[in-house]
Amino acid sequence: MDLPAPLAWLVDEAGTSPSPERFLADLGSRLLSTGLPLAGGALTLAVPHPIVTQRTWLWQAETGAVIEALGFAGTSLGQAGHDWLGGLGPIYEETIGTAPDSPVLGWAGAQPFDPSAVDRLRQVARFAAAPLAGLAARAALSALLEAYLGRRSAARVQDGALRRSTGETIRAALLCADLRDFTALSEATEPTVVIAALDAWFDRVAGAVHAFGGEVLKFIGDGVLAIFPVTGTPAEACEAALRAVAAIRAGMAHLDATRLTQGLPPLPFGAALHFGDMLWGNIGAADRLDFTAIGPAVNLVSRLEGLCKPLGRNVLISGAVAAETNMGLLPLGEHELRGIVEPCAVFTLVENGEEKKTAGLTTVPISGSPS
Repeated sequence: MDLPAPLAWLVDEAGTSPSPERFLADLGSRLLSTGLPLAGGALTLAVPHPIVTQRTWLWQAETGAVIEALGFAGTSLGQAGHDWLGGLGPIYEETIGTAPDSPVLGWAGAQPFDPSAVDRLRQVARFAAAPLAGLAARAALSALLEAYLGRRSAARVQDGALRRSTGETIRAALLCADLRDFTALSEATEPTVVIAALDAWFDRVAGAVHAFGGEVLKFIGDGVLAIFPVTGTPAEACEAALRAVAAIRAGMAHLDATRLTQGLPPLPFGAALHFGDMLWGNIGAADRLDFTAIGPAVNLVSRLEGLCKPLGRNVLISGAVAAETNMGLLPLGEHELRGIVEPCAVFTLVENGEEKKTAGLTTVPISGSPS
């Protein structure tokens, strides 16, 4: 069958598009080459995510650039794309399918679309149904995997990294945190209240981690393991981790104040930071795998977090992190950590009223200290 070039591409090649943004840009450029007076295009896909309900890609014909907009609960499907296209010119839109969450494909014209152009765009929408179904399925899978596994693990699963005993070495600032005395609280509290407390705790931790460029690797009971990978210098990763843990502490102080007004007890916590190499890899049974973090750095940060309660501090920082920052930290001396051969130099964030104690104390540099 002799089809126009854009329709032939939709039948033969579009199903292998690596991403929605590439699909939209390639389709838009092909339609432009046939003489359609396009100013831009928009593609919206619904995604099953706890926060983001839709993703919209916006293509500008003049530059070929594609940007992304996120839609949240309460937003009509395709609204962001419709609004953006309306700023470019006359709009033609179609919902590709009959389901409530079907993809929405829209175009803005550099001039009003005549009946011939409308017919051609209507044909494009029909032929786009099959490749868009595949793209929507992949986008949904990606959203689900990221929500449950995190970005790093989701990417590995999608790449087919399913062999046991494989992994990657990551150089990063590590954050280990958990709630204190949570077992006693959970035994004396209604399950729904316990779950609400956990959600509030995890919101503060994950929100701070993501705000400063980190990544939550695991939720373990009431505990969290997160990393700030080195993408520039070690100092940048450590500074990001320090800012995140300070934000966690501020967020939990605000949460505790709110809980107090509700007649609820505070949620004491401990958090520790360390810097080093960790292995993030596959482990498990032959037919049931999981990702886990192993290595001396993981062991040390976990043991250091366990020292928070004995030292009466909710944040502890290893010497390896302190060596990479000029932030004013309060030294707490060297401490033995269970299972760790060398004593660990331990620091903490300066709290209100401790500024005078740190006057004259030099916390950095301590280069050469591995702990």
